[in-house]
Amino acid sequence: MNPGKTLKAYLDLSRVSNLPTVWTNVLAGSLLAAGGFPGAVYLLLAVSLSCFYLAGMALNDLCDLEHDRVGRPTRPLPSGRVSLRGARTFTLLLFGVGFLLLALAPYSGGEWVAILLLAAIVAYDRHHKKNPFSVFLMAACRFLVFAVAALGAAGRFPATVVLAGCSQFCYIVVLSLVARHENSRARPFPFPVLPVMLAGISLLDGILLAVLAGPAWLAAGVGGFLLTLAGQKYVRGD
Repeated sequence: MNPGKTLKAYLDLSRVSNLPTVWTNVLAGSLLAAGGFPGAVYLLLAVSLSCFYLAGMALNDLCDLEHDRVGRPTRPLPSGRVSLRGARTFTLLLFGVGFLLLALAPYSGGEWVAILLLAAIVAYDRHHKKNPFSVFLMAACRFLVFAVAALGAAGRFPATVVLAGCSQFCYIVVLSLVARHENSRARPFPFPVLPVMLAGISLLDGILLAVLAGPAWLAAGVGGFLLTLAGQKYVRGD
């Protein structure tokens, strides 16, 4: 297969366009816990949790393969653009790198919470098609990103991080319910509701940081929002 097409297939598999939303989650969790921007530690945590996100998305497609053969045959796995073996290796490698990077963080608490994050990701990916309450599992995954970032950067989980994480938890529940409603419709919404709502994860982070840390941090949220929308032009995020 052409290397460029192979790369694009793996980017599609892992929904890479949504990564800016992870970066702003990590920014909010680490900055609010540390009382200021944690510098290189932020980059370490952002890359680690990006690995968890990408692996979780790949695992989602592995778990949904039979459903996608009928409903979304152009996805990388049912279309054959990515092999099952390749997707499994990719998933395991990313989870492994994610944990390895967390081990380099200045505080070890994030590693232990990352085990809960992994469990929540696996539980969601395996059961979300049959469990109407799985929207709370997806929201819990986002909340745990805040917890891992806070504990890895500062070794603590202050009330401001809990507030930010809970705000994103509620937002993800609403986003997931909207996604389910669109999937149940005979036709999708006539305007890009889900792409904008996905990008809105970063915008909410920016608003929370502006209120809890300082107005200038709104720019980070706006930047994440715009980056996510731009990325969705090349790789679908839903």
